Amino acid sequence: MTTTATPETKAPLFGPDEKRVILDPLLDHNPITLQVLGICSALAVTTRLDVSIVMGISVIAVMAMANVAISLLRNMIPSKIRIIVQLVVVSGAVIIVDQVLRAYAFDLAKQLGVFISLIITNCIVMGRLEAFAMQNPPWRSLLDGIGNGLGYAWIICVVGAVREIFGSGTLLGYDLIPQWLSDAGYVNNGLMVLAPGAFILLGVIVWVLRWLRPGQIEN
Repeated sequence: MTTTATPETKAPLFGPDEKRVILDPLLDHNPITLQVLGICSALAVTTRLDVSIVMGISVIAVMAMANVAISLLRNMIPSKIRIIVQLVVVSGAVIIVDQVLRAYAFDLAKQLGVFISLIITNCIVMGRLEAFAMQNPPWRSLLDGIGNGLGYAWIICVVGAVREIFGSGTLLGYDLIPQWLSDAGYVNNGLMVLAPGAFILLGVIVWVLRWLRPGQIEN
């Protein structure tokens, strides 16, 4: 019995593999809680939710741009200088994000300060360039950058919201603690505005996620 060859079908934009690439970093392979990357900025910029949101969006943008650029160039980059090329690409993406922030959100850019520039050396960004973008096509690399950026962003936003509520009694600048509660003796938790407060919150989040997903495998 003879069989006839069927024409090769075009891979879908959002097939099972693509969905896995963008969704796995949210929980199962979260870069902060599972791989313990990007901890420095997660401790330093999460005293307020608005700052955490801007930092998260910045990392998503940098990772998306850098992943696509490295994926497009991956076959032309000599192995011996690939790290240097990756740093140059990430630096260019960070400069673009920094200039956009300075143009449209100058006050937040000032509060983030040096941490925007330090995205250049963020282990999450460099790790995904080396582990994924160097071996995969641009579309999947874009999804990987967005997915890992979102995984980083939602963690620091949760930490930022909790720290702002309990450390300052506000959320996005709006007072949440009623006056009668303050009159009754309520005081904000000073630990939440310090780095140890963020470290404790991250520890709790890591514990909760690993308890909810005991099958996580570190890679």
